Amino acid sequence: MEPNVRFWITERQSFIQRFLQWTELLDPTNLVLSIEKIEKSRQLLLTNEDASRGDLEDKRIQEAWKRSLSTVHPDSSRLIPGPFRPAALLPFTAPTLFLSMLPVKNLKSMILPQASFYTYSTVFNIVNGNASYDRRAYESLLLGAGVIVSSTFLGLFPRLLQVRLSMSSILSRNVIPVFILAQLSGMNVIASRSLEPVRGIEVMDREGNVIGYSRKAGTKAVKDTATSRVALFGTSAFIPEVFAYFFKRTQFFLQNPWSLWTLKLSCTILVMGLMVPVSFSVFPQIGRIQCSELEKEIQSATEETELFYNRGV
Repeated sequence: MEPNVRFWITERQSFIQRFLQWTELLDPTNLVLSIEKIEKSRQLLLTNEDASRGDLEDKRIQEAWKRSLSTVHPDSSRLIPGPFRPAALLPFTAPTLFLSMLPVKNLKSMILPQASFYTYSTVFNIVNGNASYDRRAYESLLLGAGVIVSSTFLGLFPRLLQVRLSMSSILSRNVIPVFILAQLSGMNVIASRSLEPVRGIEVMDREGNVIGYSRKAGTKAVKDTATSRVALFGTSAFIPEVFAYFFKRTQFFLQNPWSLWTLKLSCTILVMGLMVPVSFSVFPQIGRIQCSELEKEIQSATEETELFYNRGV
């Protein structure tokens, strides 16, 4: 069985345990691990099938799990490209999220931040989604391009209205852009991983044996991930706006107006730094689904009452 799948199935963790686990996996040093170190860690886990994360006295096992879980895709057993590993989400999206929420002076100034944000989000979702179904490279390319263009357009549309109609109320400047960004982040996951509910993803028993491909499991995997993205980017965009609203009424701001952007950027990074492990921890990495909820052909293929699937990140 793929070691990462074995880990997530056997380690039944609570939300707090998953949160603490992700704080380790999101260590920035995981972005620059050499292939040699990763391969050594994987070999150690493959030759020690009974190794669990509970072996805290064995630091080699502990470090091997950390490297494997943070760099290797559980479906394909392939290395995740450095810029799209889970630890890269914060440094790549926090700056573009901050720029996307700045006041609009003209539409041109908003195109690059919005396009950058949704381009990275789309590729991240495709790379870290479930990879157990048949998918050709050109399908991912065409799907990704379409999602990037549509997400960017929908993200720019309210800003366009704001510029054209000269809307300056708190609702149009602060609340609506946050709401739309949060919803588009969830829709981006649904669109970029839309093949999973159509073709179905692998469902397996506790031993890792594949029972079949389920469209219902694919739908649940995408829905759960989209929900976590709405919480991640919605919260990360909303809280800095709230802080900025009250900060602009202080004497310090009146004397140092430039400090507003420093506050918003710092607040965005801090909030997102907390929300990334929170959003990754809301749902288990390897989801569980009752066999009775799946397709009849899968129910007839096993006597198990509960099956497992990779939710993706």
